[in-house]
Amino acid sequence: MRLALLLCLIVSALAAETVKPPYFGIHVIDEATGRGIPLIEMRTVNDVRGITDNAGWIAFYEPGLMDREVWFYISLSPGYEREKDGFGYIGARLKTTPGTTATVKMKRTNIAERIARTTGQGLYRDSEMLGLPCSLPNLGNAGVMGSDSVQAVPYRGKIFWVWGDTNVPHYPLGNFQTTSAFTPRELKPERGIDFDYLVDEQRPDKIRHMLPINAPGAVWLFGLLTAKDERDEEAMLAHYSRHKSLDNAVEHGLAKFDDKLGHFTVLKQLDKANTWQYPRGHALRAGEHFYFSDGFLLTRTKAEWTSLIEPASYEALRYDEAKHEWRWQRDQPPTTPNDEVKMLLRGQMPKEHARYHLKDVASDKFVSLHGGSVQWNEHRQRWVLIGLQRGGKDDPSPLGEVWYAESKQPDGPWTKAIKVVSHPRYTYYNPVHHGFLDAEGGRYIYFEGTYSLEFSGNPLAPARYDYNQLMYRLDLDDERLKDARAE
Repeated sequence: MRLALLLCLIVSALAAETVKPPYFGIHVIDEATGRGIPLIEMRTVNDVRGITDNAGWIAFYEPGLMDREVWFYISLSPGYEREKDGFGYIGARLKTTPGTTATVKMKRTNIAERIARTTGQGLYRDSEMLGLPCSLPNLGNAGVMGSDSVQAVPYRGKIFWVWGDTNVPHYPLGNFQTTSAFTPRELKPERGIDFDYLVDEQRPDKIRHMLPINAPGAVWLFGLLTAKDERDEEAMLAHYSRHKSLDNAVEHGLAKFDDKLGHFTVLKQLDKANTWQYPRGHALRAGEHFYFSDGFLLTRTKAEWTSLIEPASYEALRYDEAKHEWRWQRDQPPTTPNDEVKMLLRGQMPKEHARYHLKDVASDKFVSLHGGSVQWNEHRQRWVLIGLQRGGKDDPSPLGEVWYAESKQPDGPWTKAIKVVSHPRYTYYNPVHHGFLDAEGGRYIYFEGTYSLEFSGNPLAPARYDYNQLMYRLDLDDERLKDARAE
C-alpha cells in the first residue's frame, strides 16, 4: 500500500503524458510546489462538473466533448486562484484528447496548504480511473462515506482515531454511536492515511458502535485522552453525551475504552447540571495537568486518574473582578471569551488583563473563536493555537475561517492572530491540530476539520468532499506568520 502511494506521488508530480483511454486527464497543481491540489472543481460551459481527487487529478470523459477544445471554468477553488482571461473568465481551454493529459497551475492564497481529504469514498478516484497506480481503496473496510469531528491520540504504539456521526453507502442513516480506527504511529499525511476501521465482529462490512447504548439518540465522544488508570496501565478516557438533537443532551458522563470488548463502556454517568467539570473539546497534556480546549483552554485537572474521573477535582480559569486577577479555582465555571468581552465593555476588566481578545494583525479587528485546539510547538518554543472563527455577515463564511496564534503559556493571553485558511460560503468546523504529526521538529504542523454544507447557506455540496475531513499543512517559518509570533 505504501509503495502504491509513493508511486502515486511520483507519477502525479511528473504529470504523465499518457493515461488510460477513453479518459482525458486534467492535473491541477500548486505552481509553487508542483503538488496536486484536492478540491478544485472544473466545469464545462454546459455545467458538466469534475472535481480533483487527493492527487489533483480529474478524469474527464463526456461523449460529444472529446478530442476537441473545451473550456473549463474553475468554479470552486478555496485557497487557490488563477488569473482571469481578457473577458474576465477564470479557467482553462484544453484539448480533450483521450489518453492524454493537461496541467493547470494555480497560485495558493491560503497560508496553509491543503494536502488531502482523509475520510470518505473515492480519495484517489480519478487517479484510479486514469490508470495511475496511486489509490487507497476507494471505499475502506467499513464503508465510510462521511465522517464528522475527528479526534486522535497515540495509544499503545498506534494512533487511535474517533469520529462522530458517520455516513454509509446503504442508507442515509449511518452510525450515530461513534466510529473509530487504528493506524500505525508513523504517518505521512501527504501519502494518505489508510484507516483500519473497527467493525462489527458479526458483520465485518459494518461499522462497530464505539459506545453502544440501548437508548435513542446520537452518542458523541470528546475530550479524548490517555492516562495511567488505577492499575497503572495505559487507558483511554473520554466524555460522552447522548443527544436527541444538536443542543439537547439527555445523558452524559465518562467512558473508558475496553481493550477486550474493543469499544468504550460507560464508566460514570454525570449529573446533567454539571456543565464543565469533565473532559471537553480537545485534551492537552501540559506539565502535571490536562487542559481542555474549545478554542481556548478554560478548564483543567491534574493528570491523575483519580482527578480525571472526579468532577470535584476540575478547575476553571476565572477572572476575579474584585482583585483584578485571573486564577484557577474549583467553585465556579470559567470566565468565557464572551464574558470577557462584556467585562471589557462595562469597564470591569482593564484591557491589559484580557486573555482572549484575539485580533487580526492585518485589520486590528476582533476575532471571535468558535472552537479549535492548542498544542506545544518545539520549533517555535511556544504554545500554538489553531482556531475557527465565528464569522459575521461581512466574513467569507460563517464557520469556515481558520486562524493561527501563539502564546508563551497554554492558557494565554492570546492577542495576535493571522488567518491561514478560508473556505468561502462553506463550513469547516471543529478543527484540530494533531501534534503527533508535527514534522521537521515542529516546523510543519498538520490540522484537519469537518468540511460541511451545514450552517453555510450554500445550496451545492461538492461530490465526495462534503461532510468529511480536510487536512492542511502549515509551515511555521512562513514569513506571512511573523506578525503573529509571541516574542
